[in-house]
Amino acid sequence: MANVLIIDDDAELVELFQEYLQQEQFQVSASLTGKAGLEMALTGDYDLIILDMMLPDITGTEILLQIRQNSLIPVLMFTAKGDDIDRIIGLESGADDYVPKPCTPRELVARIRAILRRMDAAIVDIQTQDIQIGPLQLSAQKRQALWFDKPLDLTSTEFNLLETLVRKAGHVVSKDELSQRALGRPLVRFDRSIDVHMSSIRQKLGNQQDGQSYIQTIRGKGYQFIRE
Repeated sequence: MANVLIIDDDAELVELFQEYLQQEQFQVSASLTGKAGLEMALTGDYDLIILDMMLPDITGTEILLQIRQNSLIPVLMFTAKGDDIDRIIGLESGADDYVPKPCTPRELVARIRAILRRMDAAIVDIQTQDIQIGPLQLSAQKRQALWFDKPLDLTSTEFNLLETLVRKAGHVVSKDELSQRALGRPLVRFDRSIDVHMSSIRQKLGNQQDGQSYIQTIRGKGYQFIRE
């Protein structure tokens, strides 16, 4: 039974989601303030955090950044419907996925299960052999990546994206495949989540000596990790 933490100041909405998630066999805790929610999130007692980006005492982005300094726990963020800026900032700050408000409890549960399925699949993935391509060393078993012999600070979603690209280095991987592997759901129209996560990975890797990125965008097709 997965243990979920909801951080949201909308008491009515929290109660609705809490009751529904409990009916779906989740253990649920909640905090109506950001500061208290952050303290709870950092205890390490939870399998997933649902985080509202608009909180009265501390922003969701600040909470997310502090969580990411200490933990790779999956974070699903609530964003205002149609607010691309909040969504992009959240993903760049380390969120694994997002759900636009308002959303139905059923949709929320579907997103939670998709993330947890992906996490479980990563743990039992039969492809446990370590990979080394150029300066990158990647261990699927340990969920760790080294870049020029230094630990690469990746979120769970970023690790899955990079692993998928590296296992097919030199070949184009479609955005739909990347979405299925990294987010546990099909790519939907106008969804820029993969692009934002990929931008974050590129920043962490830096560029090659010729100035080009190690991850190339193949217009209309997807992304490709350059094999040296």
